[in-house]
Amino acid sequence: MIRHRLNDALKDALRTQDHAAITTLRLILTAIRDRDIAARVRGNTEGVSDREILDLLRTMIRQRRESIALYEQGGQLDLVEAEEAEIDVIQRFLPKQLDEGETRGAVRQVIDDLGAAGLKDVGRTMAELRTRYPGQMDFAKASGMVKKELG
Repeated sequence: MIRHRLNDALKDALRTQDHAAITTLRLILTAIRDRDIAARVRGNTEGVSDREILDLLRTMIRQRRESIALYEQGGQLDLVEAEEAEIDVIQRFLPKQLDEGETRGAVRQVIDDLGAAGLKDVGRTMAELRTRYPGQMDFAKASGMVKKELG
């Protein structure tokens, strides 16, 4: 469970005095707690799922990349470094991303498993890829590969 890994990482960062990790992990855990509270209001007493936590982490990385672009335009390189350090910490908790060859292999495997034969099966194939490889591939690129294979 990602939540436990985050808490353990915070304890390790506190022990080693890794200030970048401490602040980033506290920020992540606070955001998760906020979402847990919002989930309880909606009747979900267990809090947010691992999938929602992964979505949160991806959003945090995207926000930091946008900030980096703005900081670079403004010549604030010290802030760029801080944002990059936060991205490094956050990425430790995301699943390994499949490279292009691995994605192509996964696409072919799912097409074979489903017996997909034409463009009418693109949606079904993409749904299966999202189920089998959540957060592990660029689904926009995978969609192009699926259409090319089935077209």
